Amino acid sequence: MQRVFEALSSPVRRKILAYLTHAEMTAGEIAAKFEISKPAVSQHLSVLETAGLVQSEKRGQFVHYSLVRDHLANTLNSYVQEVCPVSRPLKQDSAEVARARRDAET
Repeated sequence: MQRVFEALSSPVRRKILAYLTHAEMTAGEIAAKFEISKPAVSQHLSVLETAGLVQSEKRGQFVHYSLVRDHLANTLNSYVQEVCPVSRPLKQDSAEVARARRDAET
């Protein structure tokens, strides 16, 4: 539980969780959303993965990240993000990414 609280203590990590709400993303796609270095984003992703909040899957040369949906902290975080003025636009962006990917597949 300590790792979960440490992971959620960072605004950047909470924003990453919001971006992953509706769509999985590569580390590069996530890094493009922030004005911090790619290694810093990778470190944040590592903390989230260690806490069990995100999972990664290597496909080719890219690592894809997604939420661990059945983690209680993600469920609670998602609920809180519904009323958070900072997270709401990030979740909308995530939904748009997911929609665009579905459209591209059809």
